[in-house]
Amino acid sequence: MPVADVLPEFASAFPFESFNAMQAETLPALLEREANVVVSAPTASGKTAIAEVAIAKTIDRGGTALFLAPLRALTNEKESEWDRFEELGYSVYVVTGERDLNPRRAERADVLVMTPEKADSATRKHDSSRYSFVTDVDCVVIDEVHLLDADRRGSVLEVTISRLRRLCDPRIVALSATMTNIDDVAEWLEAPPETTFAFGEDYRPVPLNADVKTYSHGENAFADKYRRLYRALDLVEPHLREDGQSLVFVASRQDTVQAAKKTRDELTERDIPIGARGDYDFHNDASELNNNTLRQSVLDGVGFHHAGLSREDKNLVEQWFREGKLAVLFSTSTLAWGVNLPARCVVIRDTKLHDPLEGEVDMSPLDVLQMLGRAGRPGYDEHGYAWVITDRSEADKYRRLLRDGKEIESRLAESLDSHLNAEIAMGTIRDLDDVLDWLETTFYYVRANNAPDRYDAAGSLREQASSTMRGLVDRGFVEMDDDLRVSATALGRLASRFYLRLDTARHFGDLADAAGEAELTERDILSAVAGAGEFDSVSARTDERDAVHAVLGDDRTDQETVVDVDLDSGQRKVLAILEASMRGTTPSELQSDAWVIRQNANRLLAALQAFLAEFDGARAANLARRIEARVEHGISDDAVGLTAIDGVGSGRASKLATEGLATPADVVEAGVEGLVAAGLSEGVAERVLDSARDLPVIDIDWGAFPDSIPHGENEMCEVTIRNTAGGARAGVRVTVNGVEMTSTETYLGEATLPVGVFGGDADELEFAVEVAFPERPIQPVVETRTVAVA
Repeated sequence: MPVADVLPEFASAFPFESFNAMQAETLPALLEREANVVVSAPTASGKTAIAEVAIAKTIDRGGTALFLAPLRALTNEKESEWDRFEELGYSVYVVTGERDLNPRRAERADVLVMTPEKADSATRKHDSSRYSFVTDVDCVVIDEVHLLDADRRGSVLEVTISRLRRLCDPRIVALSATMTNIDDVAEWLEAPPETTFAFGEDYRPVPLNADVKTYSHGENAFADKYRRLYRALDLVEPHLREDGQSLVFVASRQDTVQAAKKTRDELTERDIPIGARGDYDFHNDASELNNNTLRQSVLDGVGFHHAGLSREDKNLVEQWFREGKLAVLFSTSTLAWGVNLPARCVVIRDTKLHDPLEGEVDMSPLDVLQMLGRAGRPGYDEHGYAWVITDRSEADKYRRLLRDGKEIESRLAESLDSHLNAEIAMGTIRDLDDVLDWLETTFYYVRANNAPDRYDAAGSLREQASSTMRGLVDRGFVEMDDDLRVSATALGRLASRFYLRLDTARHFGDLADAAGEAELTERDILSAVAGAGEFDSVSARTDERDAVHAVLGDDRTDQETVVDVDLDSGQRKVLAILEASMRGTTPSELQSDAWVIRQNANRLLAALQAFLAEFDGARAANLARRIEARVEHGISDDAVGLTAIDGVGSGRASKLATEGLATPADVVEAGVEGLVAAGLSEGVAERVLDSARDLPVIDIDWGAFPDSIPHGENEMCEVTIRNTAGGARAGVRVTVNGVEMTSTETYLGEATLPVGVFGGDADELEFAVEVAFPERPIQPVVETRTVAVA
């Protein structure tokens, strides 16, 4: 069916001229009806075009379409692919994070692209001016709706769709790889039979032969990787000799590199003629790659692909694989989700993965099926071949998966309390009846009724809702009045805002409460984060434990903290990574997990900063903010305030601090000339100075403060605190001999505080005025005055 006949105004937005049979069958439902649509079809059968048809119809009517992509890496790819819509005058905007968000662009966009996590965040904040655009969405396209069954992420997608339907009731177009219970998804989304499509394997462009191969498991995990690699090469070798291409999925980024290196040697040993070293033009093209190892590898016909490569390198690898210049490509799971990169032969070498936060985990069945579905190149291969390599003890499990497929289950029950707390924090749930109404909008409700033997909640949803609500009240996240109306506490609102596990939020709340009676230390902050529930499953391998001890030195977890935190070996590893990161010297043994742990720790530090600001005060919140900046930049505490200046990272901050410029106020005072003398170019110096002027500079005027006071006398004085530069929220605190006299928090312009000078028993009174910024990593400004008691 020619695209130009169906959507003439959008013909140039499609990368082909005619819809295939599967796509054509869905067109009447998409274009002639308004009902929600659910489509289940084999991988690589062309589901993306269905999404594009739904988007075209929506924006042609002046509406806004939201595309939910399963991975962050794929959102940017869609932005690039959908330049075709931009060329027709429509705008495509990817929402990648709060710091990058341009609310005006998002509001004016015709097509929004997000991950489920970003959409969840946006819908939680829909009543703010920054995120109000989500309530204007007219159509939501869910790519890979079977993600509902994914650990942790599935419940996020489920509650986000339910929330969007309550907020703006958009049309839903849900796309999925083959799933056995598509009717449950259709029932949840209220898609009628005439707009629900289950396309079988006969719609697969290339028939698939899939099977399981086993290997002899040894005692050495490192050697086992190579046993599986040789098994994989045995499977791909016949296809390579027939000029067929192979895609091999492995567990980690580093595995893609090591497997590619070993494969180059092994293929040479087996005398398999692949590679393009004699191709002068390809040799020149390969020189454009940023990754040196990849540059050498592709010339031998072997590539690797993972999320850590630059976008330019990934694009070139994908292009060369499509063109047949690479015979073997090693990849992590990223390529399985959404990237159209089929191969004649697909092998899953690793069914177990090392997750920095979870330890060793089994690959998700959804990932397995998604990867195997990449086998078979339409237009090139008559059959696709796919294998899972696994230990003999697990072979039957994977054979059943290949034979029977995977029913999609709800994962909401696993985190029901957290999601219920979020709904209460938003104000969408006000009593128990609202809870039941909300549950009825979920996929969990459908599955619990249709498969009661698998769900403990079947027939007792009211009881479970009531029990979960009572738990939230008992733990301090929710308040309930005598009429059984509920509302979120400050603790509940913060837990929702920062996506915290509720046990972590409770722990942070306890720390903030305890901080009111004892001054927090750096160790208190780091131990609280390392001991968070989000890091419960982190494990420390044997070779890492010596590195952990070297970083921590003495056993710091045995030292007294404000709130007791008993860290196990995995959480001590987190603590060591955070301490090493602050110094910018992470040991090599800890680097493989350090990036993921730092990213999660910085999110938790930002949350803890907000908890401390809410329940303790600016001083403690500022300490957490400085630690967060130090973990991110790897910089000393005396220079960390410089990172508050736009354009100043760890390198420039260290350079300026070395020259005696340690604070934004120092930078402002130095001026362009002083910054140039400190080693910055004139252009950079001007930009840094402009940014520094946007930050607060504090001047403390003690007024007529006495130098001495007679014993038994008293005098009331006034101290004025002025901010002479950029505005900021600040906490102002006055102490005498270390005892707090007065404190206040304000958006600081100018504040005058009364200070009483009393001639008591002490021979000397030391007054201190401290100004701390809870949201900025700037060292508190402290000035003192000493008054003698005559």
